Parts: sequence; structure tokens; C-alpha cells
Amino acid sequence: MGSASGEPRDERNNLKGLRDLRVIESATGIAGPYAGKLFADAGADVIKLEGRDGDPLRRRTASGSQLNDSDGGLFRYLNASKRSVLDQITDTLDDSLESLLSGADLLIEDENPEAFDRAELRRRFPQLVILSVTPFGLTGPMSGRPANDFTLQAEGGSVGARAQPGGVPYQAGGEISGWAGGCFGAVAALAAVRYARQSGHGEQIDFSLHATTALITNCYLDMMWGILGRPPALGMLPNTESPSIEPTRDGFIGFTTYSAQQMSDFLLMINRPDLRESGEFDAIVQRIARLPEWQAIVNAYTLEHETQEIIELAQMLRVPVAPVCNGQTVLEQAQLQARDVYHTDPEGDFKQPAAPYRIDGERPPPPRPAPRHGEHHGQIEPRSLKSIPSGETRQLPLSGIKILDATNWWAGPIATQMLGMLGAEVIHVESIQRIDGSRSVGGTFANQNPDWWECSFIYASANSNKRGLTVDLGDPQGKKIFKNLISQSDIVVENFSPRVMDEFGFEWESIQAMNPKALYVRMPAFGLEGPWREHVGFAATMEQMSGLSWLTGHVEDQPRIQRGPCDPIAGVHAAFAMLVALTERDQDQRGHFVECAMLEAAISVTAEQVIEFTRHGHLMERMGNRSEHAAPQGIYPCQGHAPATTPRWIALSVESETHWRSFKEWLGSPKWAQSIGDDLESRKLRQDDIDAELRQAFSHLDRDACIEQLVAAGIPAAEVVDPRTLSSHPQLEARRFLEELDHPFIGRQSTFGAPFRFESVSSWLRTPAPTLGQHNREILSELGYAPEEIDRLAAEGIIGERPEGL
Repeated sequence: MGSASGEPRDERNNLKGLRDLRVIESATGIAGPYAGKLFADAGADVIKLEGRDGDPLRRRTASGSQLNDSDGGLFRYLNASKRSVLDQITDTLDDSLESLLSGADLLIEDENPEAFDRAELRRRFPQLVILSVTPFGLTGPMSGRPANDFTLQAEGGSVGARAQPGGVPYQAGGEISGWAGGCFGAVAALAAVRYARQSGHGEQIDFSLHATTALITNCYLDMMWGILGRPPALGMLPNTESPSIEPTRDGFIGFTTYSAQQMSDFLLMINRPDLRESGEFDAIVQRIARLPEWQAIVNAYTLEHETQEIIELAQMLRVPVAPVCNGQTVLEQAQLQARDVYHTDPEGDFKQPAAPYRIDGERPPPPRPAPRHGEHHGQIEPRSLKSIPSGETRQLPLSGIKILDATNWWAGPIATQMLGMLGAEVIHVESIQRIDGSRSVGGTFANQNPDWWECSFIYASANSNKRGLTVDLGDPQGKKIFKNLISQSDIVVENFSPRVMDEFGFEWESIQAMNPKALYVRMPAFGLEGPWREHVGFAATMEQMSGLSWLTGHVEDQPRIQRGPCDPIAGVHAAFAMLVALTERDQDQRGHFVECAMLEAAISVTAEQVIEFTRHGHLMERMGNRSEHAAPQGIYPCQGHAPATTPRWIALSVESETHWRSFKEWLGSPKWAQSIGDDLESRKLRQDDIDAELRQAFSHLDRDACIEQLVAAGIPAAEVVDPRTLSSHPQLEARRFLEELDHPFIGRQSTFGAPFRFESVSSWLRTPAPTLGQHNREILSELGYAPEEIDRLAAEGIIGERPEGL
């Protein structure tokens, strides 16, 4: 069978995937095109609309290398397998665009809120799903405000929680808001498209990159502050982990010690059993209080050993560990080589990651080359949608789908939470012998609440809209309960080390025997095969190994972790893969085995580093708060700035020559600014001088007035928001991103919802995260267990409502 563009379609993968879908993409940059890429990788026909000058990303490189007649590598990665036509969406559609939209399932667009009448477009094409990706969303007081990744991170609380003691806060490297926005948007869009094809109901999805950034980069610190009673948020929030990234004899290594056992084993590894006995550095607050002394202890060991030597010992002790990789060294990692993660791009110029999931053991087929500008103009064949009468009663897109969620911490729970918000019924499974690891964060409140495991702000934030069941899978009676639930589920999800579910007897073959139509989704840290198969990893581990940490931190400092985004990024990539497999099941009526390695999701969003190195020999480095694509860009203290009590930072990013001319005018055309050329390279060469002048200028100016004036002039500028105060952010409040839920242990709390709004949905959150075993009786009764049987199971510890051993 040929492809829509007349080129042969790769038939090595027998899955149909999304081949029956047509997507129109009118978006530039990263977020919209990455959403489109996920659809294209899964087989959808993605048609890219471009104006006369084309997507600016065609001309972009991080190195500034000359491209001549070729397109930039990042553009080619994001737009592979798509087709390009010359057109633009306006209120007056030409015949060709009318034809395209009449046969489209999905429109991905990133035009400003006033660019065209979306409601009219929905009226004309009632089965069409429109995914509108904008910095702040289509509504709210900041809608339409100029922004980029840097100012979105500032406004979303990301930058405000990332600083060394006494230092200037810094961005998370790698333009993380766009990549995360793309995968969250793709999940919302695919769920809506699947429902539209069943019901005839299209949808308007209003997607906010600002809300996405707030969600993925703050580890729910706003709810933590709510549980504490919302005392005044004074000064900068201490947000340091140690041990974390440490220097070695030949580079840097990253550790993650979230449990008491991991910390104890770390002390054993660095040959300090005396500190295990004394307990003086057991808690993070103890380590931070004596940070210079503690760092000296750790580095006395790490600087005497090579990275690989430390990794081997740490892995033997099951301490989460990773090398801190960059665009060159990540290619050398044995696990990624064993899993064939990096492929040569279709034109043979550079290396790029493969799709970050497998269905029935196969990745999606390799992509076709990205299109030349307007390559397929006038060549798109007409297509008609099957007319489906829309019923009067709308449902959430995933209503009727049942998910058995045996995941823990953040990556797995947010995957199932997103699907739960979209209507799936989710049962979250843990045990009193091994509670969800994220509950351990509740230990922060152990002095306030004896039931501290119910006070975890991460667990409470990532598990709303679920029912909770405890069951001991190590006991035959517990296995029987779990098997009964599998037989009734559409999707079974887990994210333990591979050996865990295998030892319980829940391999793919056994799941298939219990329920031939169930999807079995496994989310291991590093993959189900390869030398790192059984190694432990958290979000920070993935940041370190994928290259995100390499790009994060001040130039004069060392690489730093971003604190969190790899968990939701991995989770939402897995959610997208689940929806692809669910769409496959809609067609073939059988179950599918889905594997989503956490590391490979992170690798997908750090592709630019490898592309730049393998194509141009350019090793991307951390730049503090600067950028290859804007100058000046930085964070500056304003009038009244007091770091210990009332920090008042402004984030500024001057991207274009127009921005620079407007900025100079706003400054009053000072003499020093007139000596600097308008072009980007001239501004980058003088950024040290510019920064010195701006620090002086802003120190005498009111921050809020500056922001108001700068954004009015079209220049991206933002407050560096404290993540403890996000629930009172005017834009997030206006869009109801946080909703209040009543919880029996932590009270009424503002809780993060989805970073998008559906026109047809007024609220995403229905119930708070379940307490431990909250729905045991309800669920077991549904399975046919009598009350006395349930009592016996509780007495024997097969189920329960309190962690064992407390």
C-alpha cells in the first residue's frame, strides 16, 4: 500500500496505528510540531500549513552553522513524515483549505487568540477537533501576552524554585515547556479525536503552555504550602538536593537518594559507615544545614574515583545513579546502544532518537524525510469523513474505559491520572506491605499528623479521580483479586523494575490469558532488556542521563538537575502510547503489549543536543539564563529586592531585532545601547555589557510596572513567580487550572488539574486522591466478595488501610 504522498509506506510494522487519521498542523517552533510528530510517528497523515517564509525552525541551529539549501536538523526531526502545503488559516478559507479541513480529524494550531474565529470553524466542521496551543491559553488576563520558554518558566514557578543558596535563580535548559506541551497536547487531542470518530462530537481544546510548565517543574509545591496552612512565602524556597550531581575524576555523576535505605547505602558506598551510625546526615534538612561540610565529605570520595567505577558500585547497592551525559556521551551509553535508541535521520545527516515506545515489541516504523517548504502544495488528495450523527448527550472522551493502575511515584500515576481526567475509571493499586513510594513524601508532616502517609502532596496531586485498593500480590489470595480485576480491565499499567511483576507472575502472556482484550503497559526506568534493565531510576536520573541536566545551571557552576519534569514527560508519553494501542484495539479487537521506557521519553525531548553534535560537531552547553536565540536574556533584581524576604526578580528575553529596537526605546535610548548592533550576533557578543547595564537600570525600577510596559511593547517579560503561590496566580485562577478538593486528612486543598480546557468540559477533577485502601470494600464487593470474606482478608493483611509495621 502506498503512502498518501505517493511514497511507499513502511509495512514492517503490522499495526495500523493512526493511519486512518488526517491531521492539519498550522504551528511553528516546538510544541505544536512535536504534538504533530507524535501523530505522524504513529502513522497519521500530518499536513503542515506554512506561510510564504516557512516555519522559522527551518533556519535554526544551536551552533549558528550555515545550512545553505538544507533545513535545520531540529526542524527535520520534528517534521519528519509530514507533508507541506502553502496556506494559512484565516476567517476566510480558500477552496484548498476548505477541502483540507472538511476531511481532517484534527487541527493543531498555535495562532494568537484573535487570529481567527475558532467557534465559527467548529460550527462549519462539527466533527473537527481543534488543538489550540498558546503560551497562556485562549482566555484569561494574560491571554495573548508575548512569551517564550524562558518567560513561561519564570511565570510558571519553575525558575523561582531553582537556585543555589544566595544565588540568581536559573532556567531549566532544553526549552522544556514546548516539548512537554507537545506531548500533553497530543494526549488530549488523540482522546478527543477517538471520541469524535465514535460520537460525531468534535472539540475545541484550549491548551496552555504556562499551565504545563507549572505542572511539570514544581513537584506540586503549591499543595505542600497549602497543607502547611499557607504561611507567608518569604524569600527564595530552598530547593536543593544532595547528594545529587557530583564531580568525579573524569566528569560528573548523578545520584538520587529518596528513601532512607538508599541514603544508608550511599553512605556505605562512600566509605562512611560512621555516618550511618550517627545519623547526622540522614535527613535532607540535616544535609542542607551543613551543606559545605557535607559536600566536602561526598566529593572526597567522588573526586577520587572515575564515573563508571562509581556507577558499578552504586548499582550493586541499588542506589539510583547515572552519568551526566551530553550530546556526545549519551551516544556512548550501553543501555541506549543495546536498545537501538538512536537512528540515522532519513536523509543520512545526523543521529536522532526513535519513537519512545513499543507496541507488541515493535517501535513505530522509521520516519520519512521532512518535507521541503511547500513540497506537496496542490498535491493533497481529497478525503471525506464518515458522517456520524452526534447524539445529544456528550460524555468524557474515555468514558467506559477501565484502567488497573499498579504504578507508583509520579510518572505512572500522572499517566493514568490524565486518562482518568479524560473519563477513564482508574483503580490505583498498592499494598500495606509496600505503599506507593510517593506517600513517603508525607513524612515531611509526621510531626503534624500521625497518618503522615496520607499527607503527601505528590501523591495527593497525581492521583485525583481514582479509587484506591490495597492488595498483597505476594499472597495467592491477593493475586486472585488482582487477576479478577485484570479480567475486567481495558488497560493494566505498572512501572516497577521489570523483575517485580515478572516474579509475581504477571508477564504479558499471563495477562493475555486472563483477558485477551486487555492492554498491558509497562513503564520501566530503562527498558525491559539491556544491561540496565533492573536498575533503579527516578526523574532526576533521567535528567542526568538524557542531557537535560547538562544544559541546566549557571556557566560558572556545574550541571544541575531540573527537579521533576522527566516524570510527567515519561508519564504522558506513556499515556499517548496507551491511546495509540487503544485505537489499534478499536480496529482489531485484541489486546496489545506496550512498553514505554522512562529514559527514552527523556531522550526524545533532548534530541537537539545529539542532532547538533552529529551534524555540526557542536556540543551544546549550559548557558545559565541565556539563550542561543535571544539576547539579552536574563533575570534581574528590581526595586525593593530583598532575597531573604521579598525577592523581586524580572525575567526578560529579547528575541528579535524588532524587540531590541523597542527595548532600547523603552529604556530611553541610552548611549550604551546605541553602540550595539540590532542583529542577534551583535547583541550576544555584548551580553556581558548589556547585563551589567540592565542590573543597574532595573534595580531602580518597579518590577510590575516594567513587566506591564514591556509586554505592551511586545517584548517577553515576566515575574519570577514563587511556586508556593501558584494557586493565587491570576491566569491560573481565571482558567481554573487548580480546583479545590476536600481530603479527609489534609483538608480542602487547591489541586492541579489538566493544562488544557475542553469546550465541553467545565471541570476535570471529581474526587480527591484515595486514602490507603479507601475503596477496598467497595471494589471487592463489586468482585463478589461477601462482607465476612473482606473482613478475613483485612485480618490476614491481604488488604488494609494502614501501612504494615507502623
